[in-house]
Amino acid sequence: MKECLICKRIEQIKKGENIYFVKELDSGYVVLGDHQYYKGYTLLLSKVHTNELHKLEKHERTQFLEDMALVSEAVYKAFKPKKLNYELLGNTDSHLHWHIFPRYANDKKPDSTIWVTPRSIRCSKESIPSKSELAAMKNKLLIELR
Repeated sequence: MKECLICKRIEQIKKGENIYFVKELDSGYVVLGDHQYYKGYTLLLSKVHTNELHKLEKHERTQFLEDMALVSEAVYKAFKPKKLNYELLGNTDSHLHWHIFPRYANDKKPDSTIWVTPRSIRCSKESIPSKSELAAMKNKLLIELR
């Protein structure tokens, strides 16, 4: 687990060092994405280090899915997108984590996933929120999570 990026991010949360942290839930941690190519991009990081949903104990899996639904509803209400995209991949970071992407009517590529957009664009300096933008997004999301 020392090499796990998600575990490292969770350790930063526990130390109060992750500026993207929004709220702790029963099954995981809600964070905003480091890059906001799609405004409101949010993740739910599982507290359990495992690479597959079916490997969670039944009660853990149920809670993780319920928390993901709760977070997605909060993202929807906070950022008012046209649609949400949900992804639980794990090809790069083998630790369960949901990606919740708000999609808007004015998206440049409305019929494609974020992953077809070159990394240099989706992870550009322009997609990193300022401190005030980040604070405003966190506040919006936190209000809806309560």
